[in-house]
Amino acid sequence: MTTVAIKPIRTETDYATSLALLETLMDAEPNSTESDYLGVLAALIEQYEDKRFPIAAPTPLGAIRFRMEQLNLNARDLIPYIGSRARVSEVLNGQRSLSIDMVRALNKHLHIPADVLIGEDEPKPLSAKTFSKPVESLLTTWNILKHKESFDSFLKRAFGEKRSLAMLRQTKTPRTNAKTDVTALQAWCAASVLKSKGTDLLGTFHQDRFDASTLREIAKLSVHDNGPALAKTYLSKIGISLVVLPHLPNTHLDGAATIRDDGVPVISMTLRRNRVDNFWFTLLHECAHVAYHLGNNDVTLIVDDLEISSSDDVENEADTEAQNALIPQSVWRNFNCGKFCSSANIDELAKMSGVNPAIVAGRWQKENNDFRKFSKMLGHGTVRDQFPDFESL
Repeated sequence: MTTVAIKPIRTETDYATSLALLETLMDAEPNSTESDYLGVLAALIEQYEDKRFPIAAPTPLGAIRFRMEQLNLNARDLIPYIGSRARVSEVLNGQRSLSIDMVRALNKHLHIPADVLIGEDEPKPLSAKTFSKPVESLLTTWNILKHKESFDSFLKRAFGEKRSLAMLRQTKTPRTNAKTDVTALQAWCAASVLKSKGTDLLGTFHQDRFDASTLREIAKLSVHDNGPALAKTYLSKIGISLVVLPHLPNTHLDGAATIRDDGVPVISMTLRRNRVDNFWFTLLHECAHVAYHLGNNDVTLIVDDLEISSSDDVENEADTEAQNALIPQSVWRNFNCGKFCSSANIDELAKMSGVNPAIVAGRWQKENNDFRKFSKMLGHGTVRDQFPDFESL
């Protein structure tokens, strides 16, 4: 055989030529010059293919289906590892995430790598048919969804063409539940934005004027019995729309912060806990997102289930800013009130901080991991009635 100079593969033409040459070398004798050429050429081709045609890591669902095909298993065969037939169906249809017990069982018995099973499945492409019946019914009842309006059109009406396409890919942040229905979550965010567009604001938003001191002023409104309603008016005067809207099924949501296509910040809240302490922490958390995070790195939407802890820097900063706005860190640190804290102590710290005692009681419960003590001080059932538009939904 006439030897050919082997060179790096840089183009499709080089690739095609190399494949043709590889085919002529396939019958080379072991330990021959041709065999050496074959080994080098195969390595170059493999290197090019890895760069040109990268193979994505398998998703959990993809790995399960691949193993089922390898072992000739059907859905019924997965019941011992996943649970009931209905649960297996939900997992295989992408409607249920794998639990730790499922991961362990699939790893042990089907030998699927655990690091693959705890990965994330690719989001399903969303289409005009992705509204669930309960979500569609509620949005229609709220007079937010138009008659026969598709999911795609609904998002475009709320966010515009460019933003809606980004949302259609996936809406997921570090503070969302693994079981969250992403489609319903997107629909709720769109509904909140559309609802905000129906109310005129009393002022114009200026990013450079919205900072920690402003958050502190908002927190001090909590001392008033109608503090939540006053906060809505205050935010309107500085150009921020506050929307309260019940959460949709399987959204597991406390609040969200976003920017409308006209530049207006929107803070949305579900009031799912209907407690004074929860309202103020959620509000200040979302205010912190508006002040420090929206607009950075093209971030235009942040959604939060505040029952979920997060190691994300953005979420940690929002938590810290909200805590400091409600109870300045110097006040909290110097007020040594441990497990023997009394209701009088709570009232005293609230006066020192200039906030509602419910806020202090809620902070004490979380810091001390005791959610029974001071539970009567949290202002249960007193927030929603300050928002007539929420109560009418």
